[in-house]
Amino acid sequence: MDINQIKKPINTELEAFEKTFKEVVKSNVSLLDIIMRYIVKSKGKQMRPMFVFLTAKMMGQANESTQRAAALIELLHTATLVHDDVVDDSNRRRGFFSINALWKNKIAVLVGDFLLSKGMLLALENKDFDLLEIVSHATKQMSEGELLQIEKARRLDITEDVYFEVIKKKTASLIASCCAAGAASVGASADDVQRMHDFGEHVGVAFQIRDDLFDFQFNNKSGKPVGGDIKEKKMTLPLIYMLNNTSFAERKKTILKIKFQSSKSKTVEEIIKQVNASGGMEYAEQKMQYHLDAALALLENQKDNEYKKALVGLVNYAINRKK
Repeated sequence: MDINQIKKPINTELEAFEKTFKEVVKSNVSLLDIIMRYIVKSKGKQMRPMFVFLTAKMMGQANESTQRAAALIELLHTATLVHDDVVDDSNRRRGFFSINALWKNKIAVLVGDFLLSKGMLLALENKDFDLLEIVSHATKQMSEGELLQIEKARRLDITEDVYFEVIKKKTASLIASCCAAGAASVGASADDVQRMHDFGEHVGVAFQIRDDLFDFQFNNKSGKPVGGDIKEKKMTLPLIYMLNNTSFAERKKTILKIKFQSSKSKTVEEIIKQVNASGGMEYAEQKMQYHLDAALALLENQKDNEYKKALVGLVNYAINRKK
């Protein structure tokens, strides 16, 4: 399924969401309002709202609470992106200039804070306490995941278990909250909300492994720079596998290269070749497929309908993308 086929069953909800989100981020402060209009204009493919709406409609009748769930998730996600760009000193985001590039770091941090507070107020004013709990939990996990990754990047001692802990917190928690919030918004049982949370977590893990694989593909069309993770000293699954399946001396040598020579293109190229030769790519792909299969297995008992079909299509689109 292409993206338009996936969106078709929820086009009405997505159109309403555009209006909802614009309304939610309005401000009486003119500078803030200008920045909010820029953020709305530069938003991506809306994959997170799609997960919310497809989950909700697969399990019940989408309603105003579903719209608020999607807005709440998008506010959180946008706030984290704005803050991430400050932390990473990044000037571009999805082909647009980042907020910090245009308005400097101080304003960008305050904009991120504004988006988070708008999300909390949206939930509190409408007494969506279950949605607020789901999203707040995801926010906490994302912060922990980011800090855990920074801590481990300093020492380069990350194990496979820690890698999965990082990506579950940093990436998968957001998609898990999309699916859980979508289910909760239509009055699903606690067991079903948890099931959809687990579904989203598996999807998020598979999604992150796919993203990590791009780093070691010389011919990737993702737009992601090859070797970017190595340059940032991020220990991802293909690299961890290679280090775990080499001699102690070779492992130590490679870690020293990452620590002190990762800015050199020749060194990065050597490490990428080592990873490819080690079977690290194939191992990571197997793990990605395991989490994809685990996610889809959680939908097996769900009644077949166009929304379930589109949700499965969205998962496959996210995992099998070339960019």
